Amino acid sequence: MKNYKALFFDVDDTLLDFGAAETAALRLLFEEQKIALTAEIEADYKRINRGLWKSFEAGELDRDEVVNTRFARLFKEYGQEVDGTALEKKYRSYLEEGHQLVEGAFELITDLQDRYDLYIVTNGVSKTQAKRLRNSGLHPLFKSIFVSEDTGFQKPMKEFFDYVFAQIPALSVERSLIIGDSLSADIKGGQLAGLDTCWFNPDRKANDSGIVPTYEIQTLDQLYRILRVESRAEAVRL
Repeated sequence: MKNYKALFFDVDDTLLDFGAAETAALRLLFEEQKIALTAEIEADYKRINRGLWKSFEAGELDRDEVVNTRFARLFKEYGQEVDGTALEKKYRSYLEEGHQLVEGAFELITDLQDRYDLYIVTNGVSKTQAKRLRNSGLHPLFKSIFVSEDTGFQKPMKEFFDYVFAQIPALSVERSLIIGDSLSADIKGGQLAGLDTCWFNPDRKANDSGIVPTYEIQTLDQLYRILRVESRAEAVRL
């Protein structure tokens, strides 16, 4: 294993529990609209949303098309015409409040911040991601935060990482590692950029994508083994 210097972390479902934030925001949005959010509607929304973000990763849609059409597409399946942009604005205000942490995330990042150069690399909306990271307490623990909306490109595009690398003086790509939950965005993107990759796979999903990460972990504390360092909690116990 390499002696890494820089660590690049994804946000959603790697450090912050996006599923919990998304469900809470949807519930509040539908309550405001006086519509019952059934399990079926929520599942349909998530299916549509995943498909749109996959198209975004592939460069087939821009970010505005993704976020401003997803609710219109959802309601169209139920025979209703709605203002997708207006619903998105309301939903976004609720989503920004969601900063639930993935188990072990705060402890890990706090532990690593003075041992490594830590960076965020995330697809999404800059204002939303920044607010969620600030509210979680993670924001000041990173040297820089890179969001696709600001870079003009998105993971897994090599151009996204070219932009990021250009902002980090004297970065050694060979001594850098990206950690994320998405094979198609984080792992593929890291590979295109020449980074070692670590797939965070807490649900032990099968990998039939053909994208093979350098490492795979199921819990965030397993990253210590890859980095060949002890957590401070372990050091105290010893």
